[in-house]
Formats: sequence, C-alpha cells, structure tokens
Amino acid sequence: MASRRDLIRMTGDEVRNYLALPNQVMNVASIGPTGRPHLVAMWYGFADADTLAFWTFNKSQKIVNLQRDPRLTCLVESGDTYAELRGVEIEGTATITEAQDDLIAVGRSVMARYPAPGTVVNSDALTDDVVLRLASKRAVVKIDVERFVSWDHRKLGGGY
Repeated sequence: MASRRDLIRMTGDEVRNYLALPNQVMNVASIGPTGRPHLVAMWYGFADADTLAFWTFNKSQKIVNLQRDPRLTCLVESGDTYAELRGVEIEGTATITEAQDDLIAVGRSVMARYPAPGTVVNSDALTDDVVLRLASKRAVVKIDVERFVSWDHRKLGGGY
C-alpha cells in the first residue's frame, strides 16, 4: 500500500509543469548575517529551459547572504483549501552572475511571466536594450537544484 506521501508526490514532469505556470511567487530563504533565515517573496523565471533563476538588486540582503553562503531553500505553493494544496520546495545552491547574457535571458523570462496589470507583454518588444536598462543594478541568481520536495493534494480526490 502506498503511503500518503507517495500518493501526493509530483512526478518530474509535474514539477516542471507546475514551476512553469505564470504568476507563481517563489519564497526564497537564504541565511542571514545572524544565522536566521532571511525569507523574501520573489518573481522568478528561467536562465534556460532547465535552470530556475531570479533577478534582484545586486546590493540586496539576499545577494549579500548568498555571496557569504550560497545555500538556499525556495518554496512555490498554491491552493486555498486542503484538497487544492500543491507546491514544490527547492533545495539548492545559488550561482550569482551579472553577465549580460544571463541578465537578458532571466530579465526576459521574468518580465514575460509577470506582465504589468492591464498589459500583455510582447517578448519582441523586450529588446535587449530595454531589459539591460532595467537590469542595470541587478544580479541574476541561478539555482543549482539539489532536491525537490513536492506535493499535490488534488491527487487525493478530496479525501483526507
């Protein structure tokens, strides 16, 4: 008999599809200067087809933390009732870069996933110059995933 944990675990494809959904928020935890978790909500995207990433101001506390200790844990979750809960915890290591190619790729990805209210972002309108101007004080954090933990309570069919 399968455990409840086994019943709700997402497959690799389900994890990829879930993380690819637009408008998700990733809670990112790094280790702060006092050793306590520093937790922030971030919009995220992809540096390439398989690499989760986000961009942030290059002097932000999360960048300072990740420069000191690159370990991070992230959470993307959704659902308003127990039967709808699903999510992915991501444990990994951060790689910080300000390389122009990475800023363009992640900037385009994030901006396409989170269009401004009332607008539709046309990725063709996001020229490299526009993205780089917006990214001028940012750094990219690529996540080298070491482990996913996932759950999808919808697989229980409304049972508890």
